[in-house]
Amino acid sequence: MATATQLDEMTECSICTEVYTDPRVLPCGHMYCLKCVEAWSKDKQPGDKLACPLCRKEFTLSSNGVEDLPKNFFVATFLEVKRLSSKTIGCKACNGDEATEMKVATVYCVECQEKLCEACEEAHKKFNVTRRHNRLELGSEPLSLKLKLITCQNHPGKCLKLYCADCELVVCMMCYINIHSKHDCSDVNEVADEFRERMITDVGKMTAGVDKCRDMLTKVEKEKNDFIGQVAKAEMEISEKAEQLKQVIDADREKPMNELSSMKQKRMKEIESLREEIERRLLSMESYAKYVDEVRQKGTACDIARAASDLHDTADELLTFDVIERALDDLRHADVTFASSNFVTDDLDKTVGQLRLLNTAHAG
Repeated sequence: MATATQLDEMTECSICTEVYTDPRVLPCGHMYCLKCVEAWSKDKQPGDKLACPLCRKEFTLSSNGVEDLPKNFFVATFLEVKRLSSKTIGCKACNGDEATEMKVATVYCVECQEKLCEACEEAHKKFNVTRRHNRLELGSEPLSLKLKLITCQNHPGKCLKLYCADCELVVCMMCYINIHSKHDCSDVNEVADEFRERMITDVGKMTAGVDKCRDMLTKVEKEKNDFIGQVAKAEMEISEKAEQLKQVIDADREKPMNELSSMKQKRMKEIESLREEIERRLLSMESYAKYVDEVRQKGTACDIARAASDLHDTADELLTFDVIERALDDLRHADVTFASSNFVTDDLDKTVGQLRLLNTAHAG
């Protein structure tokens, strides 16, 4: 059974978060104020698709747009009776006498559209004309749970007494005479009993459907957790494999790197030794040329004659490159290359391993 809080929640539009004004029901079952749906669909034309603001399920707008959406009379009536029950109301039948103390109304007569106290209600029951009128308790919780469709929308003040099975509408006698006289119509109270039984059956089925949905949610949650677990396991295995390969590669890297370092040191020593020898020869030749120029320009004839022979021999010696050229030939040109092994494949995506996702049908 619905609580007062749940019934209050039923009367609040999820778009404007205020009490419904002219509540309308979408094909998906969600309900909104007519003004809110009109604002939501302001850019739409008849024949266009409109999505529910909550579930996003689409439906096609009719020729009259959202005006053709069915009205929720239950909620509309509930709001009206709630308004009537929200404060203490005096009895309209007997409070007209100024000498009488005001009596609080306890029921509302639908046909008379009057608020009545207990005494007037008892009197109402005794008259043949009024005893079969529909009466609603004011200011009680059961009232909101026993709401009925009160008056006809097409004929204000006329009570809804018949149910048209062909049109699936509750109508008043005027509607029956004007439109539904040839239709399959029955007393609304009799039909309501049949509908109550069907509602009980539907609720029972809905309960089973709720259980089924919960079972499916459990399965989905289990599938989610299983998949997350598998992903975590695969991540760990990939990391472990990559770490193993890294350790192997690091170990294999050490030996050629050491060899390369030794090769480099030896080669650089040979190159450096030869370079130093060439630089010494260059320095000696530059010093020789400078010294000879000094002797030639500033020396006496005697100085030049004494030094000429030794200077000539020194020049021949400095211009002899046989030793250096042989050392340079021995040094030769060296190319350092690296030939990778087949340990790492050409397809880098498969170096560590290859992932596979296999989908299988669920059992049951």
